[in-house]
Amino acid sequence: MRQGENKMQWYSVYTKPKREDTVAGSLENAGIEVFNPRLKQKKYLQGAYRNKISPLFPCYVFVKFEPETTSHMIKYTRGVRRIVGGDIPWPVSDEIIDLIRNQEEDGIVTIKPPQFKYGDSVAINDGPLSGLKGIFEKELNGQERVVLLLSSIEYQARAVVDKAFLVMA
Repeated sequence: MRQGENKMQWYSVYTKPKREDTVAGSLENAGIEVFNPRLKQKKYLQGAYRNKISPLFPCYVFVKFEPETTSHMIKYTRGVRRIVGGDIPWPVSDEIIDLIRNQEEDGIVTIKPPQFKYGDSVAINDGPLSGLKGIFEKELNGQERVVLLLSSIEYQARAVVDKAFLVMA
């Protein structure tokens, strides 16, 4: 880099478990730009389907800084384990950060379920029916649920499941 050129780049910071928000808050309070992407997923928790918001990259946050001047402060921020790359941090390209930001709506990344058509062979990968396979029959109007014809050795049964729990079989 030439003299006077901006050396600010994005770097990945490895945090202690469940400390992403603490680290992000501390660094933001110190005037450092932080990107802590969140993910919204539908999960089957305590007998019900719930939206769960969690880190997109558990134990990691992205921080924009100059390694020569700011590494020491970041390394010793409460909740930080290390800067990825060690003494010579590995930069994360602006394109990757922009790609993730473009997937966000209101600061949260939502994974959209795949589109299925009548007759597709599918597997249920989450929830109480996890592990079962079936044939996609139809989507229910105005809901995120679908009707499947479950496959079994002795019989076939229709089941209504959350679309987010399906994958192509």
